[in-house]
Amino acid sequence: MKQHTLMMTAILAAGSFALPAMAESTLRYGIEAQYPPFEYKSASGELQGLDVELGKAVCAEAHLKCSWVENAFDGLIPALQGKKFDAINSAMNATEQRRKSIAFTSIIYRVPSMVIARKGSGITTAADKLQGKSMGVLQGSIQETYARSHWESAGVRVVSYQDQNQVYADMATGRLDATLVMAPAGQKGFLTRPDGKDFQFVGAVHDDKILGSGIAFGLRKDDVELRKKLDAAIARLQASGKVKALAAKYLGEGIDVSVK
Repeated sequence: MKQHTLMMTAILAAGSFALPAMAESTLRYGIEAQYPPFEYKSASGELQGLDVELGKAVCAEAHLKCSWVENAFDGLIPALQGKKFDAINSAMNATEQRRKSIAFTSIIYRVPSMVIARKGSGITTAADKLQGKSMGVLQGSIQETYARSHWESAGVRVVSYQDQNQVYADMATGRLDATLVMAPAGQKGFLTRPDGKDFQFVGAVHDDKILGSGIAFGLRKDDVELRKKLDAAIARLQASGKVKALAAKYLGEGIDVSVK
């Protein structure tokens, strides 16, 4: 009996030493929290939005804890490479250019990019309709890259901002003529607000090389095991309908976010 007791004690002791290794790891997300409805803060300062809820859902599926590190959007990739956090979760499209620097998980969802301009302005997405106009874009975004590649040489003044809300403010006061933005962000962040009542979408733009294949989490290229774990969690959330349900909650039922 004594020998049996000693053996059980040894097993329990070994188990107690194994507990720390079984504890959940923490996944640190990098986020730029000024881009509703994807990521923003409540009046109390709490992080909210589609990407925030998706991030939590992915962590739950992957048996990871979440933490959040705020960073300017144009500095997210350097901060990831500098190991300030483990994954970019900030409505970042997986583009050919970005894939040169970092890896991405599988695509989680897709949304269109559209131009917003004042009603009756005559502005469209055509370069000749934008000539001589000023176009506000988020600094470091694919929308900035698109605007500079397609419109700047045609005489459009492209102005970059670190905060998309500053773009909306300058549009409302007449300092800017238009903005190129992801459609749900423009709808929720500007058009539904009082200062956006005189503005509207005037058209979508298309360029898969620049605008990318959809929204995904950005990762360091050597974090292969983490990518596999997150890909598996994302696949389960898509299959269960969770991604679609969260997109409907934050973007509206009319926005098709499916990965095709």
